[in-house]
Amino acid sequence: MSIITERATEFTAERTFPKITERDLDDLRRRIGVKIGATAEPWCYEATRDNIRHYAHGIGDDNPLWCDPDYAARTAHGGIVALPSFLFSTSRIVSGYVGGLPGVHAMWSGADWTWHKQVRRNDEISTEAVLKDLIEHETRFAGRAIQQIYHVDFYNQQGDKVAEADSWCFRTERDHAREKGTKYREVRARAPRRYTDEELAEAYKLYAQEEVRGAQKRYWEDVQEGQALPVMFKGPMTVTGFIAYAQGWGGLYIRANKLAWRLIDAHPGVGIKNGFGIPDVPERVHWEEDFALEVGAPGAYDYGPERNSWLTHHLTNWMGDDGMLRKSACKIRRHNPAGDMLFIKGKVLRKYVEDGRHLVEIDQHAENQDGELSVLGTGVVELPSRG
Repeated sequence: MSIITERATEFTAERTFPKITERDLDDLRRRIGVKIGATAEPWCYEATRDNIRHYAHGIGDDNPLWCDPDYAARTAHGGIVALPSFLFSTSRIVSGYVGGLPGVHAMWSGADWTWHKQVRRNDEISTEAVLKDLIEHETRFAGRAIQQIYHVDFYNQQGDKVAEADSWCFRTERDHAREKGTKYREVRARAPRRYTDEELAEAYKLYAQEEVRGAQKRYWEDVQEGQALPVMFKGPMTVTGFIAYAQGWGGLYIRANKLAWRLIDAHPGVGIKNGFGIPDVPERVHWEEDFALEVGAPGAYDYGPERNSWLTHHLTNWMGDDGMLRKSACKIRRHNPAGDMLFIKGKVLRKYVEDGRHLVEIDQHAENQDGELSVLGTGVVELPSRG
């Protein structure tokens, strides 16, 4: 048993967590298809210059189309536009804010996105959401798990639908994941990873070589089926990096002082006592190693919407300023704990014309430093045509 596992076991020896009950599931099923009223306010109501830049920097994206007003003014857009994944910051529901099953852990696990229009600087974003479905699964991570799927529509201040998404969390029993889950048993038993300077230097070459296509147009006619996209590197994962993402995205439950008390007082299931006996939010699995181990994870780990945003970053770098990301699908396959590296790869599956749009479908997947599959994705990019 590793030192961190021993510490977590000692800390949690007498604690148990709520279970998934049929009564709670029946209550939740009655909500399917019912429009959701007011929930926790979004982190961003507006796509301001700073909000867009903070989100972009939170995923390590320095594309000047999102971040540099002078550069963006010289493009066909005439000014800053928001990166596609910015919309995660405008809805806590699409980001994993789930209802029902109090005290049962929620892990954001995937999304299917469609974008209809660009989000421009200072656009005001409103959303409408419904619980779409509940699907039961049997998993290696936690045995019985409930996939909880929401549909969210995004509108600008003119009432135009700019995007829509189905996103889902898996609801899992923390005790089962910790005590009986087999997915991360070997990972938790490993000694902490320590990289050599040579290993880091080799990975950092991908940062040095990362290409933002930018103003150089990528024409649909020049794309070939089977063509590989450049490999995108993310990591090595650190808690600092996870917090940097939360700064731009806003998190689900991150609150301070009176606002933290108000949240937990209204929703007691959100408050789980820490080592000081203080109720704190389940989101701390992303920065608190002991608590992450307690819920069955291999350690403090990255955010799901963050990883989805890395996939879209991979595509926007490739397509250039004159492309538009139309669709993105993301399916999380494992956690990325602190210490992991991630290598995102892609290739062109097909190119086609639909409703006058010149489209390219791209397959994506990402593996960690040990070749373990982390995430699967696809994207559909609209490119300019010489015709």
